[in-house]
Amino acid sequence: MADQTATYCAFLHGINVNGRTMRMADVREAFIGAKMRGVVTVQASGNVIFTSDQPATAIKALLQNVLGEQYGFGVDLFVKNREEVEAILAAVPFPTSPDRHIYVYICEPGFEAELDGEFAKVVPIEGEEAKSSGGYFFWQVPKGSTLDAGFSKTLGRKDLKDKFTSRNVNTIAKVLAKMESL
Repeated sequence: MADQTATYCAFLHGINVNGRTMRMADVREAFIGAKMRGVVTVQASGNVIFTSDQPATAIKALLQNVLGEQYGFGVDLFVKNREEVEAILAAVPFPTSPDRHIYVYICEPGFEAELDGEFAKVVPIEGEEAKSSGGYFFWQVPKGSTLDAGFSKTLGRKDLKDKFTSRNVNTIAKVLAKMESL
């Protein structure tokens, strides 16, 4: 039995990096072909908003299969409904600052504890902090230092690549605003 229609965002991992080019117009068409409705993308970083009456777990499996067939490689993604996206923003543990980026790591429930452990292993640069909150892992880093920061290397680790995707919280706010406008 299908759930009630809900608005979702699929957060795709590893888009347009390491030679894995995925045009968002093509991704949008793949979602439409998979019977998702009202499909729109936000930025070119793999944020796809849509509606469906299927549960998130079924949507994730379907979309990973469709995108994998279309592109010829595995596509990891995380599907969150509007309430879950709202919860991400409500859980941000750091105050906003014009001098800092705040990233959220979207992952399966419980994996944020492993990310806490990974952060404990690095030597952070000045101003770099991390904290789990509300079931998500948040990382704050001074602007201009994202790629030099101690924790930045976790983004590319092959053993973790299918476990999370990250977004700047400003992007999450844009996603939520678009979800609310539909």
